[in-house]
Amino acid sequence: MNTSILTTQQQPEVIVNPVTGDRMTILETGAAYSKIRFDLPPKAKGSPLHYHTKMSETFTVLQGCLEMEFGHKGNRRTLYAGESLHVPAGVHHSFHNPSDDWVAFTSENKPAAGFEQFIRSMYGLAIDGKVNHEGMPTNLLYFALLLKKADIVLVGIPRVVQTLLVGVLVRLGDLISVERSLVKYWHK
Repeated sequence: MNTSILTTQQQPEVIVNPVTGDRMTILETGAAYSKIRFDLPPKAKGSPLHYHTKMSETFTVLQGCLEMEFGHKGNRRTLYAGESLHVPAGVHHSFHNPSDDWVAFTSENKPAAGFEQFIRSMYGLAIDGKVNHEGMPTNLLYFALLLKKADIVLVGIPRVVQTLLVGVLVRLGDLISVERSLVKYWHK
């Protein structure tokens, strides 16, 4: 008699942000590389103009259209299904959904250390009602720690000021163990 062991493949986890309506599906994860699918509702604001000092991202549209601001303020490019845009470390970028339809895209991140913790925390804080109407954390200590973890520098704030401010807030957060409040979001 031939017996076989049935194995079930684990389904990717889908997390919905109740404030922005965005959905994310973590497809692959690790410190060196992550791949996350995002689904943005019509007219979704997406992300503010920012860059990463070490991490590069590749955006690939699966369905709909995604408007990217890339390189410098005002330089816009619309990506359609099947198109990709690679954003090297240090390059300014943002994205949003300008259309009346949903857009689905993947974001591949290299290296990805801290990015999954950042994005899981942003969605988790929204689920717990700890963000403003745009989905940003209302606790500045959380926000500073998450910016640092995801290697994010916001454009429009002088880098030296932002580095100093984030550094001070992260140190203050370390003193009162702020990270312990976010750990619950980092694992399924």
